Amino acid sequence: MTTPADTGSRLNGRDLTLAYEQRVISQNLAVSIPDNSFTVIVGPNACGKSTLLRALSRTLKPAHGHVHLDGQVIGSYPAKEVARRLGLLPQTSIAPDGIGVADLVARGRFPHQGFLRQWSAQDEAVVAEAMDATGVTALADRSVDELSGGQRQRVWLAMVLAQQTPLLLLDEPTTYLDIAHQMDMLDLCADLHAERGYTLVAVLHDLNHACRYASHLIVMKEGAIVAEGDPAKVVTAELVEEVFGLPVRIIPDPETGTPMIVPVDRRGAAR
Repeated sequence: MTTPADTGSRLNGRDLTLAYEQRVISQNLAVSIPDNSFTVIVGPNACGKSTLLRALSRTLKPAHGHVHLDGQVIGSYPAKEVARRLGLLPQTSIAPDGIGVADLVARGRFPHQGFLRQWSAQDEAVVAEAMDATGVTALADRSVDELSGGQRQRVWLAMVLAQQTPLLLLDEPTTYLDIAHQMDMLDLCADLHAERGYTLVAVLHDLNHACRYASHLIVMKEGAIVAEGDPAKVVTAELVEEVFGLPVRIIPDPETGTPMIVPVDRRGAAR
């Protein structure tokens, strides 16, 4: 078995080549997710953010190199064992037609079921706790098809929480949500990190959201990691222009003091 890439981190990878058939996205990629962090991956469209998350979650097998989870190559675990250690909220989730909210959340307990262990009072309690944590208890008897986008995202997150994994990977969890529901989702993720001790890894598009919520930032460009660390130390106007091609000013967020990115008024400069 391949030697772990970083014994100080539960989830990491070294010398990764990530590709879809013949199209290579990343080469010689090294990544280590700090334990107990809220790590956010940012970068331009098609830079490899979601591809990296898929590799970390074992939904994409590296063409070269290995991802390690808890000191072992992630591909060496049975699928159920991975699901007991790591939860994934994919970018697009499709529920079976007509399924109820409580039934969908209960599917998060599947990794803990087996021939000798069927549904129990403990499973029932875990599902109830996951629904309470995500604020969807009142929706338990409703069909998932009837819910708004924000409600559905919370239900899917409740299902992932019901897996009871210490690691949560979230691929663009705020996509399709309005600003209020984006903040609700990110506040919930921050609470899971700060109050419940989860290690979270999320792909986000909004740089200001990333700076406000992340304890650890990974910045990608053209399949490579170009910067990582505390957003307050990593995010500069020079970095943003280099990565996104956008001239900006960085000022303190008036609410949190974290870096806030303000694009330069290019129209005003032209007048």
